[in-house]
Amino acid sequence: MPLVRIDVLGTDPARLDALGRAVRDALVEALGVPPDDCFQILTGHDGTTGTLRYGDYLGVHRDAGIVYVAVTLRAGRTTEQKRTLYRRIADLARDYAGTEPRNVFVTLTENGPADWSLGNGEAQYVS
Repeated sequence: MPLVRIDVLGTDPARLDALGRAVRDALVEALGVPPDDCFQILTGHDGTTGTLRYGDYLGVHRDAGIVYVAVTLRAGRTTEQKRTLYRRIADLARDYAGTEPRNVFVTLTENGPADWSLGNGEAQYVS
């Protein structure tokens, strides 16, 4: 049950949708997330009332095509699964939205079953 937040500088609804699909498809392929488990917050920043900052940290040249992807999910994936996920998100962002892989910045935040309420004020993952 990942919660995904995608922030993009200077974009349109079609590109936001394509990036959302790219991340969902990558989660399905790399981590086995069910296809209908799609909870996403997609935000475009216009550079005036909201913006994104980026740099060339670790020798990766980023530019105004930057896409930040933050995924919150339950703990338990291996390092190799995470690497596969990062690669798949970058590849699909290129294929679906024309985003250069160097501009895809991904973070994962893991938590436990008691950290989720999926509605009705209940902790559905807690037995």
